[in-house]
Amino acid sequence: MDKLSTNKHISGQFNAELDDIRNRVLAMGGLVERQLEQALDALGGLDAELAKRVIDGDHKVNGMEVSIDEECTRIIAKRQPAASDLRLIIAISKTIADLERIGDASVRIAKAALEKRNNNQQPLLVSIESMGRHATRMLHSTLDALARMDVESALELHREDARLDKEYEGIIRQLMTYMMEDPRSIPGVLDVLWAARAVERVGDRCKNICEYIIYYVKGKDVRHTSYEDMEKDINL
Repeated sequence: MDKLSTNKHISGQFNAELDDIRNRVLAMGGLVERQLEQALDALGGLDAELAKRVIDGDHKVNGMEVSIDEECTRIIAKRQPAASDLRLIIAISKTIADLERIGDASVRIAKAALEKRNNNQQPLLVSIESMGRHATRMLHSTLDALARMDVESALELHREDARLDKEYEGIIRQLMTYMMEDPRSIPGVLDVLWAARAVERVGDRCKNICEYIIYYVKGKDVRHTSYEDMEKDINL
């Protein structure tokens, strides 16, 4: 095999490795999305069996994170990628960490479904479920943007997190009112509060993934940047 053929062969192998880790991170994203949906279903229906399945399934998400991260490290050591290839691997490595955290948030929501509730807390659970569906749609769209490396969608989704934050603030105000009106409700309300916080964090993680998409495509680190400055930086 001559040098040109050898180089093409190595390049072809490298591209196949990059495609493989991209597919694996999207598969991990799909699993995390299902975990979140099931956790919200468990919370809405107070389904203890489904909640336990979500909790028991968390090890699969953790295992995928470790496996993909090891592959990213191996590729960097073996291929010494540069430019956009290196940015892709870095973006994937960061993305899987955020996906694993979304998996943790799903476990937190599922655990809230296992707690005993009184009738006064049911409206709070409805509010969290509604917020959770918003977060689920945001995650789905983020994974779609990741699959297409769509900067424009990533930028729009980055702004969407502010809307989710407003829903979270509204729920917090409700929770505070319940606790002030009936101090005996505090332990139960705190469980609901942690579930709401877990949903809010899903939005934060999606926002992070959108920043990694922009970093890969545009080569710009837009962390800690306002939406307006971000829009200028990437020249959309």
